[in-house]
Amino acid sequence: MSSQEIEELISQGESLTVEFKSDSKCLPDRELLAAVVSLANTEGGDLLLGVEDDGTVTGLHPNHLNTAGLPSLIANKTNPALSVRVERYDLQGKSIARITVPKSRQLVSISDGTLLRRRIKLDGKPEAVPFYPHEFIQRQSSMGLVDPSAMLLEDIDVRRLDPLQRQRIRNAIKKYGGDQSLLALADDELDGALGLCRETNGVRRATLAGLLLLGTEELLRANLPSYEVAFQVLQGTDVRVNEFFRKPLLETFEEVELLFKARVEEEEIQVGLFRVPVPNYDRRAFREAFVNALVHRDFSRLGAVHVKLTENGLSISNPGGFVEGVNLDNLLVADPRSRNPLLADVIKRIGLAERTGRGIDRIYEGMLRYGRPPPDYSMSNEFTVTVQLVNAAADLDFLKMVVEQEDKLGNMPIDSLIILSRLREERRLTTADLAPSVQKPETNVRATLEKLVESGFLEPHGTGRGRSYTLSAALYRKVGKKSEYIRQAGFAPIQQEQMVLNYIDKHGSIKRAEVMDLCRLDRNQAYRLLARMKKAGQIKQIGEHKGAVYERV
Repeated sequence: MSSQEIEELISQGESLTVEFKSDSKCLPDRELLAAVVSLANTEGGDLLLGVEDDGTVTGLHPNHLNTAGLPSLIANKTNPALSVRVERYDLQGKSIARITVPKSRQLVSISDGTLLRRRIKLDGKPEAVPFYPHEFIQRQSSMGLVDPSAMLLEDIDVRRLDPLQRQRIRNAIKKYGGDQSLLALADDELDGALGLCRETNGVRRATLAGLLLLGTEELLRANLPSYEVAFQVLQGTDVRVNEFFRKPLLETFEEVELLFKARVEEEEIQVGLFRVPVPNYDRRAFREAFVNALVHRDFSRLGAVHVKLTENGLSISNPGGFVEGVNLDNLLVADPRSRNPLLADVIKRIGLAERTGRGIDRIYEGMLRYGRPPPDYSMSNEFTVTVQLVNAAADLDFLKMVVEQEDKLGNMPIDSLIILSRLREERRLTTADLAPSVQKPETNVRATLEKLVESGFLEPHGTGRGRSYTLSAALYRKVGKKSEYIRQAGFAPIQQEQMVLNYIDKHGSIKRAEVMDLCRLDRNQAYRLLARMKKAGQIKQIGEHKGAVYERV
């Protein structure tokens, strides 16, 4: 990182991953170690030594001018030993040290046992706070180091569980097409195969997953107070439905699903020989989103899984942020990971969730195939994952197009649906424009675009990096929107030339900026059009550079 980049980093102020420490009075070793440990136990980041909290550069104390000894100091006085990188920079005539701290997969303490982590205060500024024992499991499970759902509950032996819930599991396997081999197993074999119970000291005891699926409501209240599910229907400020559940997981799922289904409204459209239902909310998308919230929630945090229906749409939230390695920018492509792997595996084997672990695709498909906006996860943070499904009218023309494609070529991939959905809204986009939405490299996006061109869905315009795409004329013609195609696809070269000549006839001359606006061209395209017309003897150039205008010959 250059000095200029360091100055830019300082100008942005402190954050969860950037800490400033004054060294004008020689920062004590313990304060330095506390700051380093708190970064390592959160997201890692940079400690800038010699910078005040307000970003003023005051420089290093003479005792710290030799930065070579700092990595050894930090390694020797942290447990386990933390390896950092230290670089010295000269800014505004003063020296500062940049200590780059990696995010640790283990909990790191100062050698005296002090554990710290960073958090953002209500005023938006960061602070280091104690890392308490009850928070350890949250961090370890989010990083995939432990599986809370596989933990053995020593106080709950199998005889205290509800045998009726095993029959509910068997019924779910039949209903949702789960692992049929499980149906032939006896009760204790079923418990063992799914990891719901394990034997210890000659007694079979429940795991956390076993308690969630087989426990009574009383057992769940007593042993898992964080477990709760809320279903709410709001109309304006009026609460129409406000139900809370602490029943076993499958029973809760079925009751909430019934409440949801009662509020699903459907119309039908004719596509070819088939009648296609058009619901206000896709049931499969709801099921995947709700199951995700139940399975991936953080059971060490208090708080309910919330299913909320309002005039604006459906939102589903669960305690606990995204697991390590998953964020808003890679949600569609990150490898499937769960905070509770055993529980996730049980739910997949029962058939309640997508077996590939790509339930997120199902949620996107349930919105996009109806021409609705994609699921919105933007309200998620480090404490909660929230998905919002907007209550928007379906685009029936778009749905017909998708259904006809599926009838000919099978299910349309999510990448294709995302691309078509964006072009439906924004008319004309390049590969670079589309890559962030698809969350894949431009080479992958370009391959998908070319397949859509071959299938007749899209038309390309231009070449190279400036190549853009629009929905094809055939699609617009099919839905009776020919004029929209003309507006978004632009004009043929001969039309552009005639428009320029008509403009000159009316106004006497034309500038390149006016050509760009008139023909909807970029600077280079307008330059090439004018050069072509000059060469053909249609126009002449008067003046140079920015002052140039063009008149009839």
